[in-house]
Amino acid sequence: MFDVVIVGGGPAGMAAALALGRVHRTVLLVDAGEGRNIAAENVHNFLTRDGTPPAELRKLGREELAGYPALQTRTGTVTDVRVLDGNDFRLDLSGGETAQARRLLLATGLTDELPGPRGVQALWGRSAFHCPYCHGYECTGQQVAVLGTDPARVRLALQLSRFAADVTLCTGGWPLDPAAQATLDRHGIGVRCEAVARLEGTDGRLEQIVFETGPSLARDAVFVVSVPRQRSDLAARLGCATFADGCVEVNEFGQTSVPGVYAAGDMARRASMPVPMAAVIAAAAGGTLAAAVIDQDLLSADFDLPSPFAQARG
Repeated sequence: MFDVVIVGGGPAGMAAALALGRVHRTVLLVDAGEGRNIAAENVHNFLTRDGTPPAELRKLGREELAGYPALQTRTGTVTDVRVLDGNDFRLDLSGGETAQARRLLLATGLTDELPGPRGVQALWGRSAFHCPYCHGYECTGQQVAVLGTDPARVRLALQLSRFAADVTLCTGGWPLDPAAQATLDRHGIGVRCEAVARLEGTDGRLEQIVFETGPSLARDAVFVVSVPRQRSDLAARLGCATFADGCVEVNEFGQTSVPGVYAAGDMARRASMPVPMAAVIAAAAGGTLAAAVIDQDLLSADFDLPSPFAQARG
């Protein structure tokens, strides 16, 4: 019986494990090693680790966790989970092992579905991006394209124009709202309304956008719309409440709708947050916060104390 089983060893899961290991909670961290940012060359906006490759950041985290004797790690996945009498949890692990836990933290993350255009998969994480805070700085002085027509894409094109050498919004064959067109014209942002046939590049580096009609557009980077999906179905199996976009609903303390189950990282968000937060440092912060709440929850149970977070669920 562990105090806590953490499913997922990305920044949220490792940060939670570190916080719990430091207060001598018995913890099992189960990780398949398949992070959302595995395709990216570097992690950004992580103070003291800006520019660190994702695999290196994970390696450094594992090395730190190894120094805490109450913490165990397993490479693999959780294949099933169920609630036992007394609200403990039983987990089946790949490889045939089982584990029991008093509390469960889901940090299984999201995966990105790339609906198009053709060629984006080969460029993903190298010159095809979705987040200006993760990769926008690297586009400084470059020729950049933004794909899409909705107000968020227009806003992104305007944001990138502050430091990119040239920005073009590619609507993918759809007309652009006249007011948005006027705004982009005013700020020197080009618009191409032809349907996009494919993205072409070499060794992960975008070279040009090819349209169904008209000349190709030379570009160094492109910002596309990815569709985030839950990497694991454990939250669904447990009956955790979710939003329409599939994110697990948590409150400000990382508590889900299921007692004893917490979630952290980009797989979960609060109702006040309209989209999942993709930043690595935000995931780590969420894991640290959830760990502290879990420890206090267990402390209340161990010593028959009122929980300071008991009213936070719902």
